[in-house]
Amino acid sequence: MESILAAIMLLLGSATSAADNVTLDDWVKAAEQTRQAAVHAEHGSSGIPMLEKADPQPEAPKVKGIYATAHSAGGARLEKLIQLVDDTELNSLVIDVKDDYGYITYPTADPELAAKNTWKNIIRDPAALLQRLEEHDIYPIARIVVFKDSVLAAERHDLTFMNTDGTVWKNGRGEAFVNPYRKEVWEYNVQIAKEAAALGFKEIQFDYVRFPEGFEKKADVLGYHSDDRKRIEVVADFVKYAHEELNPLGVRVSVDIFGYAASVPTAEGIGQDFEAISKYVDVICPMVYPSHYSTGWFGSKVPDAAPYATIDGAMKDTKEKLEPLGEFTPIIRPWIQDFTASWVKGYIRYGKKEVEDQIRALKDNGIEEFLLWNAGNSYTPGVDYEQ
Repeated sequence: MESILAAIMLLLGSATSAADNVTLDDWVKAAEQTRQAAVHAEHGSSGIPMLEKADPQPEAPKVKGIYATAHSAGGARLEKLIQLVDDTELNSLVIDVKDDYGYITYPTADPELAAKNTWKNIIRDPAALLQRLEEHDIYPIARIVVFKDSVLAAERHDLTFMNTDGTVWKNGRGEAFVNPYRKEVWEYNVQIAKEAAALGFKEIQFDYVRFPEGFEKKADVLGYHSDDRKRIEVVADFVKYAHEELNPLGVRVSVDIFGYAASVPTAEGIGQDFEAISKYVDVICPMVYPSHYSTGWFGSKVPDAAPYATIDGAMKDTKEKLEPLGEFTPIIRPWIQDFTASWVKGYIRYGKKEVEDQIRALKDNGIEEFLLWNAGNSYTPGVDYEQ
């Protein structure tokens, strides 16, 4: 990271003047010049990409993090979350930069993004937020929800899925998705990611990198642009594109993926191929919440009531799935459960023991990193995160 930044400063002039005058566009262009110079030095004028997948954040800590909504990160709850990290073995916050509705969660300084009117003033001063996290040695990760995007779908019907009556298709929760076949959608999300990198986020975490649930049942009746690629190819192509665009900026790229995708050949309907996606990321984040597994998974009648067994089985499947990748194997950093799934028949209440059981299962499988999910950002007190 430091070497890339140093090269950028040399390209832009003195470090002092660059800090005062560099725009996001300058920063990205300089980083791309640095990348092209490195490729040329390695391969000559052919420009054939390097086969190695080098970690752009080799000095990063073993991440043990929690999720923070934009409202938490931009409001009074931030101090409580910082205190939790300060007082425990936790060291990272995953913050919504583009949320589940599709809103950019801060006043973007990028003129093209600002002109789309897809932002909200939730995190009023993102630079100050990043500075605050740095003061507490907290590793900042920007969460970007990609293809679930009700805001963009409402504005651009050509980028979404349309019903036969001319209305935008929405799922049972009233959410719309944009079309992974559309390159413009890729570019839009990566543009947001580049600004997040310029702000100081160390990692870009893409979520909802998929088609809607059960898409195979809707594909023949909805109106949308497509080509000859399979859905799993389109999604993997987006991840590859995002990594190629962001890696030169010195940020890691991670992707959230359904945990069960590691336990099946491919999730064709939603376009998630665990192995294909993992090949192009620095970190893979399987969502292995025990509540998300149905009866019979990993030998449990109610997987939610068996947190150790569920995580243990999911990690064994994950490691087996990734074994063929060899040197392309990413860091495995699962999302685990710190909430009570009262909608699950036979559920148990989650507290200190249940969270620690999941962490212990990860450790027993050699997994050193994890992220805790609680939608309300209210985390169980007193947990030993070093099980």
